[in-house]
Amino acid sequence: MRQFGFEVLTSDGLARSGIMSTPHGDVETPFFMPVGTRGMVRLTPPWVVAEAGFRVLLSNTYHLMLRPGADVVEKVGGLHRFAGWEGAMLTDSGGFQVMSLDAKFEESGVTFKSVYDGSFHKLTPELAIEVQESLGADIAMVLDVCTMLPNDKEKLAKALDLTIDWARRAKSAKSRTDQALFGIVQGGTEADLRVASAEATVGIGFDGFAIGGLAVGEDRDTTVGIVELVAKYLPAQAPRYLMGVGDPYTIVESVARGVDMFDCVSPTRLARHGTALVMNGKVHVRRRENLYLDSPIEQDCPCPTCQRLPRSLISHLLRVDPWSAGTALAIHNLWFMSRLMARIRASIASGSLDDLRAEMKSIWRNA
Repeated sequence: MRQFGFEVLTSDGLARSGIMSTPHGDVETPFFMPVGTRGMVRLTPPWVVAEAGFRVLLSNTYHLMLRPGADVVEKVGGLHRFAGWEGAMLTDSGGFQVMSLDAKFEESGVTFKSVYDGSFHKLTPELAIEVQESLGADIAMVLDVCTMLPNDKEKLAKALDLTIDWARRAKSAKSRTDQALFGIVQGGTEADLRVASAEATVGIGFDGFAIGGLAVGEDRDTTVGIVELVAKYLPAQAPRYLMGVGDPYTIVESVARGVDMFDCVSPTRLARHGTALVMNGKVHVRRRENLYLDSPIEQDCPCPTCQRLPRSLISHLLRVDPWSAGTALAIHNLWFMSRLMARIRASIASGSLDDLRAEMKSIWRNA
């Protein structure tokens, strides 16, 4: 079986484009991962996601271990079969999800309450690896401690110490040779903690490195500043992953600082609330003026929604059939993200990323 690998092919300043190899195929970087939390992206079946051009899908360990259970997924043939996804997959360890569940963190692991039935569960670094190896994604993540921002530096330091200790334990627990393992850099907005985390995580040694604990309350320029700081300490020969970020401004600015991978629920979440993403900003489709427009969401968009449906129908459906409207908008928003990443890769190849950065900044910095 093909193993995990990463190769930079072209660069533009600190930005780079290349190929990430996985057991389920090669992926052009930089790329964005739609989030199929429970195995499928909301409102969009896997063949629609693949048609939009995505090659990596993210699912969540926390949710899948609770419902239906890793044993169920493993029994039906693993996560790829369960999700109906032929491309690569990444599983988040669950650290972000338990952050908001009144979780109790201690050296041994984290105890949390299930969102499904209120039962209590304990997740350890070792169990997080065991569950992810049962699920069988191409990339697994270490269990980390994610904190909201702003936060007390002492709390951030304690969370960082746990994250580093858990990262060591996670690597020791790893047994599958066909699954990559990524470490996660934490430390909030404290520069010294971020540097310490990056150095320690790189020292442990992983197949890739994620920057976590951002887009959790801080402004976008602060996010970009932390990314710039941390990326300097991450090895050039490994992929860099900014977790939970999906706005075009932060994506483009982070690519300019050497980041290769992104994920976020925002394309489908915005769709469920009637918002479409277009290259010159956001469109709030429910607004009454859209009810009278026979034009598509975006004139030059090749997505099935824009090729077939007028704004008028979607605006109408948002009032009477939100699920159908959300599906149409989710398809468009996913195509938007795929097109954005293709533009970024093309800009790196042509040495014109700064032009795209200026465009995205003028439109999306405060959107």
